[in-house]
Amino acid sequence: MKKKLLSVLLSTAMVSALLVGCNGTTEEVVEETGEEVVAEEGGEEEVAEAADEGKVLNIYCWNEEFKSRVEDHYPGYEKVDATSGKIGDVTVKFNITANQDNAYQNNLDEKLLAQDSAAADDKIDIFLIEADYALKYVDTDYALALSEIGITDADVAGQFQYTKDVVTDSNGNLKGSSWQGCPGALIYRRDIAEEVLGVSEPADVQPFVKDWDTFLDTAAKMKDKGYFMTSSVMDTYRTYSNNVTSKWVEGDKINIDANIDKWVDDSKVMVDKGYAGTHGLWSDDWSKGFFMDGKVFCYFGPAWLINFCMSCDQEGSVGSEGQWAITEGPQGFFWGGTWMCVAAGTDNPTLCKDLVLTMTTDTDVLREITTDDDDFTNNEALMNEMAEEDGFGNDYLGGQNPLGIFAKGVSTVDLSNLSAYDQGCNEEFQNAMTQYFNGEATKDEALELFYTAVLEKYPNLSK
Repeated sequence: MKKKLLSVLLSTAMVSALLVGCNGTTEEVVEETGEEVVAEEGGEEEVAEAADEGKVLNIYCWNEEFKSRVEDHYPGYEKVDATSGKIGDVTVKFNITANQDNAYQNNLDEKLLAQDSAAADDKIDIFLIEADYALKYVDTDYALALSEIGITDADVAGQFQYTKDVVTDSNGNLKGSSWQGCPGALIYRRDIAEEVLGVSEPADVQPFVKDWDTFLDTAAKMKDKGYFMTSSVMDTYRTYSNNVTSKWVEGDKINIDANIDKWVDDSKVMVDKGYAGTHGLWSDDWSKGFFMDGKVFCYFGPAWLINFCMSCDQEGSVGSEGQWAITEGPQGFFWGGTWMCVAAGTDNPTLCKDLVLTMTTDTDVLREITTDDDDFTNNEALMNEMAEEDGFGNDYLGGQNPLGIFAKGVSTVDLSNLSAYDQGCNEEFQNAMTQYFNGEATKDEALELFYTAVLEKYPNLSK
């Protein structure tokens, strides 16, 4: 049947271009019926064997993470070289473009625009996206509704709701699926908690960080003992921003939610009183707290931050001493995640369906990924089950099993206020407010800097 592709929000180096129209195209909408695939074209049904589908499966991504998950956990996958493999007689090609300077999105946009005219073996079949820019692709027809390849609501019923909300379009169609959940928690040092608060176990520490006002009170206690509450005020931003009650853009007007404004006021207190710095995440100053002499009480993050980013395997680090632990903190949040989208025009709908179902809904595969790769995987019942299992403790966390706390924290996340402008607005807001925190601008001046930067990125908006 004929289906006109929606305009896509093309990215530039600053992710700022307006909606661009795209010519209508004829695309196959497939549904699995036993061993056959039924395709509708101009109202007429054509029957094609699944074996007649494409012989090259192109997957677009920005790093090796998904490739390694497929290599290690997809049954029957045969690795050929660093960027390709085989599934049966189908060649799988991973097209990897790094995220730096928006290169991945720029490349993906270019390829999606050329999808109609691309040779069969060059068509995108699956592409990966992140939450910060998910709606840019989800709200277009470049990503198929999963129902169009035969994936039902029942197939994804076990997934955490927020992971589905991220990739649900404005018409209620699910456009992607993820094998991982990335709920966050407050990651704190046991030894500092014991010294300052007189307790060290998660249930005992939680009352000291149960809300933001209590968090500030505890920060004062930490300062009195010579410790920073967090490394930087940027550590808390995502937690506040995940708990907004309105969107960054309402209609065409930029909107600053009350919880974002509270982050500004609380952060100014934190900086002025010496409870935290203002350096950026991933900076050398930020990571000093990963080590025992770093004097930082807590960070905010998901499982991947602990396991892969906090230098836990290095001698002298907090993790190597088993001195980290996690508790819920003031508010639930998530950070990161990768979603699989199936591209309109794919000539491998049956294999795409199987990849999505196997990698993101198969309980045995998800358990294997959690066990082997330390991913918090996207099945609520499985994570709750594994949270109760003996022997699943994390050595970096002093033997604590973190899965239950991660699952509890993310259960409160409401993503109904996502917008296509989130990435740009979040980045520019933090940049501008850093000048206020550092005394280089008043709050009003920092807000003007923010508005100017956002309107330059998105000239279709207004203050």
